[in-house]
Amino acid sequence: MSTTTLDKRADAPAPAVTPAGRGRRPGERGPLGTVLLHAGLMVASLIALAPVAWLVYLSLGPDKNDYLHPGGIAKKMSFANYGFVLQHTEFLSWFKSTMIVALGTTVVGVLLAATTGYAVSRMRFPGHKQLMWVLLLTQAFPIAVLIVPMYQIFSDLGLIDSYWALILVNCTTAVPYSAWLLKGYFDTIPIEIDEAGRVDGLTPFGTFFRLILPLARPGLAVAAFYNFITAVAEVAFATTFMLDDSKYTFSVGLQTFVSEHDAEWNYMAATAVLIAIPVSLFFYLVQKNLVTGLTSGGTKG
Repeated sequence: MSTTTLDKRADAPAPAVTPAGRGRRPGERGPLGTVLLHAGLMVASLIALAPVAWLVYLSLGPDKNDYLHPGGIAKKMSFANYGFVLQHTEFLSWFKSTMIVALGTTVVGVLLAATTGYAVSRMRFPGHKQLMWVLLLTQAFPIAVLIVPMYQIFSDLGLIDSYWALILVNCTTAVPYSAWLLKGYFDTIPIEIDEAGRVDGLTPFGTFFRLILPLARPGLAVAAFYNFITAVAEVAFATTFMLDDSKYTFSVGLQTFVSEHDAEWNYMAATAVLIAIPVSLFFYLVQKNLVTGLTSGGTKG
């Protein structure tokens, strides 16, 4: 028996050896591959951060025409633009309106997307596959085509110039994608958990809220972040449906710095930097679950 074992070991291929004499596992990157990978990531990071850094730099120029001569900003940079925006504009009102719309869209959108995704993932009702394709089809219509009919609908309902109008219209954009995302994530959760909940006497809603949602936190975090960003960045509907300047969101408020004959780019740049603060804070709160949520929905457990 020992002779046979020795023969098998003698016939086995020797592991790959690196120049340093250490065995390299299959698929492991060598030193050159690691250097190239990190160099590529650094270049990609610089490309992503360059516009943000340029915006911050322009926001420090006190004159509205400093963007034409950016080299001179370094000699006279100040935070005067931020002080003007906070004290002499409706920035705080814009912030309030944006948070109401964004958080409302996040709560309503994630709830609708989660229940839809869970129903399609677990229940086999007539038309469940067609439902998801219909949701996907709604994303094919350009916003410009939808503004007029939606304005008419909300006008008939008395929702023009109300936060609910923007919350509902943002949900029409965010919910279809979020439902697809969460459906894929719910597919990774074993169905035995649902069966165990029913054995313990839980209703389908009880199983969903008490067992499934806590396990789906990463997917919910991704959906919440997508809904939040969609609401903050939306321009067309917010411009059309909001008539009272005290209810302007950030995207509409930014347009007040540009008129037919003038453009105050320094104030616009400072406002854009201030807008990024709540978005970055929300990202920080959910970033722990973002990677897991984005990757888990692509596989079925």
